[in-house]
Amino acid sequence: MKWEGNRQSDNVEDRRGSGGGGRFGFGGKSIGIGTIVLALIGSAVFGVNPLTMLDMLSGGSGQVAPVQQGPATAPPASDRKAMMVSTVLADTEDTWTELFRAQGGTYVKPKLILFSGATPTACGTGQSASGPFYCPGDQQVYIDLSFYELMQERFQVSSEFAQAYVIAHEVGHHVQTLTGTADKVRAAQQRMSQAQANQLSVRMELQADCYAGLWAHHANRSRGILEQGDVEAALHAASAIGDDAMQRRSQGQVVPDSFTHGTSEQRARWFKKGIESGQVADCDTFAARQL
Repeated sequence: MKWEGNRQSDNVEDRRGSGGGGRFGFGGKSIGIGTIVLALIGSAVFGVNPLTMLDMLSGGSGQVAPVQQGPATAPPASDRKAMMVSTVLADTEDTWTELFRAQGGTYVKPKLILFSGATPTACGTGQSASGPFYCPGDQQVYIDLSFYELMQERFQVSSEFAQAYVIAHEVGHHVQTLTGTADKVRAAQQRMSQAQANQLSVRMELQADCYAGLWAHHANRSRGILEQGDVEAALHAASAIGDDAMQRRSQGQVVPDSFTHGTSEQRARWFKKGIESGQVADCDTFAARQL
């Protein structure tokens, strides 16, 4: 992926080395790729209780507790991964600002928080074991960059474009918050069985995958970011973290009613649809008869 020399976002805060913070009430459920990693293999790989983390990231409810923060610190210029994610965030800002403007709206930029270990969020205590996630309570994306090492070790995914897909997916959840989709889904889930609520979660995650593809389409058209093999690497990443693939690895069997993010085929297909179409309307997974 061609990103060096492009604009970097000012909305990146580096909390690494500042220490993690205690327990906080949940202000909204955090949604992210890391939810799969934690819920399905977290117990074996990270030694944490997957139910506890899943509650924090997928269903925790309660009042928003204040999140105390120190002065924002930008990542050092010598940190290549931090510079890459800063550039990707800037790219999503440019893309979604234009897409919102075309619809007569205003895009509110999220902040990206780099942390290590643990950090306070409006959705509870964010931990490295959760992987990257988005917190609607404070409209911020959180990532421990060591997650990229996990991607390479467990899923053989190392391309920078595949890493960028992770950021773009979480930003997709921010778009769902701004458009009201996330609130509607959460309200509907309160009136459903767990299996039905899971099905809505799948549609939300697949839409975020499509939105990530949408970003790639417009970023490449405007700034020529794609190189040979990039799309294939991102599709491989999407496939590697499908619910079916993750369950097969962790427990040796697949339980479709428990899916919350979609199958490998679905995740790859919706990302591909976004990158090929470039149209927001084509990412309406909630209206799709077949995922």
